[in-house]
Amino acid sequence: MISTIAAGLGLSLILGLLCERVRIPALVGYLLAGIVIGPATPGFVADMQIAAQLSEIGVMLLMFGVGLHFSMKDLLSVKRIAVPGAIVQMSAATSLALFVAWCWGWGWSSGLIFGLSLSCASTVVLLKALEVRGILDTINGRIAVGWLVVEDLACVLVLVLMPPLAALLGGSAVSTGGGPLWLTIALTLLQVTAFIALMLIVGRRALPWLLWRVAKTGSRELFTLAVTAAAIGIAFGAAHLFNVSFALGAFFAGMMMRESEFSHRAARESLPLRDAFSVLFFVSVGMLFDPTILLEQPLMVLSAVAIIVLGKTLAALALVTLCRYPLTTALTIAASLAQIGEFSFILAGLGVTLGLLSAQGMSLVLASALISIALNPLLFAGLEPLRGWLLARSEWARSLERRADPYAELPMSTERKYLEGQVVLVGYGRIGRGLAAELERGHVPYVVVDQNRELVEALRNQGRAAVTGDAAEAAVLIQAHIVNASVLAVSTADALNLRQMVELARTLNPELRIALRARSGEEAELLRREGLGTVFLADEELVGSMGRHVLAGFAAERLQAAH
Repeated sequence: MISTIAAGLGLSLILGLLCERVRIPALVGYLLAGIVIGPATPGFVADMQIAAQLSEIGVMLLMFGVGLHFSMKDLLSVKRIAVPGAIVQMSAATSLALFVAWCWGWGWSSGLIFGLSLSCASTVVLLKALEVRGILDTINGRIAVGWLVVEDLACVLVLVLMPPLAALLGGSAVSTGGGPLWLTIALTLLQVTAFIALMLIVGRRALPWLLWRVAKTGSRELFTLAVTAAAIGIAFGAAHLFNVSFALGAFFAGMMMRESEFSHRAARESLPLRDAFSVLFFVSVGMLFDPTILLEQPLMVLSAVAIIVLGKTLAALALVTLCRYPLTTALTIAASLAQIGEFSFILAGLGVTLGLLSAQGMSLVLASALISIALNPLLFAGLEPLRGWLLARSEWARSLERRADPYAELPMSTERKYLEGQVVLVGYGRIGRGLAAELERGHVPYVVVDQNRELVEALRNQGRAAVTGDAAEAAVLIQAHIVNASVLAVSTADALNLRQMVELARTLNPELRIALRARSGEEAELLRREGLGTVFLADEELVGSMGRHVLAGFAAERLQAAH
């Protein structure tokens, strides 16, 4: 066990570092480390059984982390695009894989598991890609994350149903035990429902209470122990008492722990252990890979990669475009989902265990994952050049970028107080809502600018003035009547577009007062040196202090107008 852990972690560090140096996600290095110490390559061979057990812990902690960061509110804010998008894209990828598997002479059940494995993108790779580019908190980032959450939930459902359906699908490793299939499936769903009900009724109260009691002791190690014990203990109990997978148990443990006020601390304290065992999970997956498939079946590998990089991308691109989102959003979402990762490995591994997928199928999934993850940064790097090329040469692309949106401009019936001397509030997240509440208490009219169309639609239905779009574009600021506004309050943390936004706003309204939110002390100092406006650091006092400043600016503007 020690030699397996030492070799796995040591090689993962070296190969992960090398991958990061060439701008490839470190996850590729972890998979390569597994290949090096696996039975398919010469030299040291780690213990496969021990690696499989370590990977089970990795799966639990990975799924616990997914649940801990799962936000139903974030998902609901983009549900109209994320839910149908994930379903259509997974269906398209699975159908393509089924057709390709049929051409190879595979059975339909093997093609189904193969297709499902290719249809779900990696949460780890996606979050890292969005964070590196500073777009995680933008509407495009929220749509991509919401889309992936729906995919994750669909994969969890598949993991639950695969064992009872294995006999029907032709699996060789599972027996129905002589009972009718419908009874087996009904019993499985009943057990899952009982577990979910227990977690929703008891877990969402017990886990936050436990964290609160442990936090009162002031012991950091006890807090970390409580988080880890809850994650693994609930996963183990779910598997043995309700016959629910470790993955589902850990996922719900994370979801329930998110209800606690200490959820952010729980995520922070459990991160080192979660990262370490996640690395071992990817190493164990890499050990199952046979590199000879790249030489023996290159066309099969290329077909699998094409389904991921081209099939999924085109399906996402078409759907986002049909939902009347701009070209930039469509390209970003398409690139975000053009890879596969941890859920693919879990699904394919369970398929192999149940006799539904061959070792060759598992190797194809691994090969296509390695290639698609390595290509993903290149896809993101090519987004802006591709967008520029399309806009320069295609009128259709230009029409997509400036397409008519009923929420992109204020209605003709908008009251005059929202058109002159108003506050333009960019972003309606947690900080934005707090600022809006401050403005309403001071009876200050404001216009919200946000890229989330569903959010803007909800605000319009509440009778509030709001427009959708990127505030770094002149047309959007003009629609918010920035020319006659008194204050521009930027509550988002999108530093990439901040300078362009401020320059445009000052060009349109030189007398405009500007209040900006900064994410860190370094960013705040940089913004102050550039003289972009009054800067407020994102801390507990931000909403109150920024709100008072905006109110004072509004009052000063009104006083000046009166004179």
